Amino acid sequence: MRAVSVHEDAIVVTSLFWQLNAVALRAGDEAMLVDSPYFPEELELLPAVLAQSGFEPVALLATHGDFDHVLGRMAFPDLSLGVAESTMLRIRAFPGEAQRDLRDHDDRFYVVRPRPLSLGQTQSLPVPGALGLGEHELELHHTGGHTADGMAVFAPWMGVLVAGDYLSPVEIPMISPGGSPAEYRGTLAALEPVVRRARSVVPGHGATLDRDTALRLIEEDGEYLDALERGEERPRLPDGRDSGEQRRIHAGNLERDSA
Repeated sequence: MRAVSVHEDAIVVTSLFWQLNAVALRAGDEAMLVDSPYFPEELELLPAVLAQSGFEPVALLATHGDFDHVLGRMAFPDLSLGVAESTMLRIRAFPGEAQRDLRDHDDRFYVVRPRPLSLGQTQSLPVPGALGLGEHELELHHTGGHTADGMAVFAPWMGVLVAGDYLSPVEIPMISPGGSPAEYRGTLAALEPVVRRARSVVPGHGATLDRDTALRLIEEDGEYLDALERGEERPRLPDGRDSGEQRRIHAGNLERDSA
């Protein structure tokens, strides 16, 4: 696990698994943690890492309901978890989904946890909307296309955008169940003006981006979605994302889009 400051009031904690990012945002004496690292050892160390830097969260947020983004309560079991209304609907429609997916991946990678995942107290947040943090407000922006649910979190006073599973420099757009290329394209269009206001963009997976790089990824991801909708079996993938794993993801996207 690696912790890097992208602003005096923002720390990005990156898991050793999938380059998965969690982001601590602070305003005055209050902090919130968005998303989570993966491994049990990382979650165990997380409270101490954040406390040493002066980031002790008062609440947790998750950009969407995928299992790898909702593990914050394993590190902070007494805190509530805030999610978009769309994510709350997903949790209610598919109870136990995150827990089952986590167990499946833990079994696959031989990961042993001290206790099972419990989402506990979960709060539904109106999206689009705003959420107070200290004397400031976080902007909550709707996202969809990767899944049917989600939100991006923007801290305008520091210019930090937490994008969830969008704008990744290591992954092509992944269309999971409930998502669609059309919804994904709509999210890219909606995020573009937010990116233009940002100084740093933190994707769900991969290194933090500057504004120009994030704008380039929006264009590249749009071109990929064009190829997906044309049904191309061997499209040109963006530089740095043309790997066997990303080809596997594309095959899944293609199968899902043609179903």
